[in-house]
Amino acid sequence: QVQLVESGGGLVQAGDSLRLSCAASGQTFRTYAMGWFRQAPGKEREFVTVINWSGDTTYYADSVKGRFTVSRDNAKNTVSLQMNSLKPEDTAVYHCAAATYWPGPDYYANAALYNYWGQGTQVTVSS
Repeated sequence: QVQLVESGGGLVQAGDSLRLSCAASGQTFRTYAMGWFRQAPGKEREFVTVINWSGDTTYYADSVKGRFTVSRDNAKNTVSLQMNSLKPEDTAVYHCAAATYWPGPDYYANAALYNYWGQGTQVTVSS
C-alpha cells in the first residue's frame, strides 16, 4: 500500500508560480511512475504530467508544456511540480498518483492505470 499527500496549493494571480509537492509513504517501491492529474469543477479529470522512477523520462500535457516541470527525489520519497506562468485555466484540484509500472509511452495519460492517489490540493489562479 502507498499513501500520497499533496501540498503547496494556494491562490495566486495569473503569471505567478507555485510549487506543489507529493510525499509518498508505505511501500514506496511501488511508485515506479508518478503522475499529476487535475480536475476543475464540472470538468473531467485531466492528465498533467508523469515521471518515471529514475527521472529520465517525463511527459507533459500540451496545455502545460513549457510552463510546468516535474521532478522527483526518491531519497526523500517526494515528487514536485513546479508551475510557472500560471493561467486562470490552470485552476483545479491537483492530485498526485502512483503507478507500480511504467504505463508509457502511449498510455501514461490514462488515469485508470495509476494505482494510488493523493487527496488533492487546490490551485486557484485569478485573472
